[in-house]
Amino acid sequence: MTKSTKAQAISFLFAGGLNTLISYGIYFALLNVMGYRIAFSITFCFGIFIAYYLNTRFVFGTPFSWRNLVQYPLIYFFQYIAGLLLLMFLVDILEIDNRLAPLINVILLTPLTFLMSRWILTRKNKK
Repeated sequence: MTKSTKAQAISFLFAGGLNTLISYGIYFALLNVMGYRIAFSITFCFGIFIAYYLNTRFVFGTPFSWRNLVQYPLIYFFQYIAGLLLLMFLVDILEIDNRLAPLINVILLTPLTFLMSRWILTRKNKK
């Protein structure tokens, strides 16, 4: 891992931590009025836009791009499907508390999300 990749990975973890804290707070509040699957889905969508902003602005230092904004949610679509399946497994099969299971999701899916985010946000546009 190069120095810039290490710095980006560390920044990605900090940005992701901030996003996770905000999203986790929203998720926890929504659990008071709805089931965990819907709360997870709403929170997840909100977190995509926070992640795009933090990753373009602070992690990878790339300018805003409509193309990237449209493509960026594809990363999270994959993560959403994997995360929801993992969440259901953790809660329904392993019987882990539905307030703790999303944090396990984050830990397991973060490395793949970093690599995919870096690729979309830093690749050069081919013309």
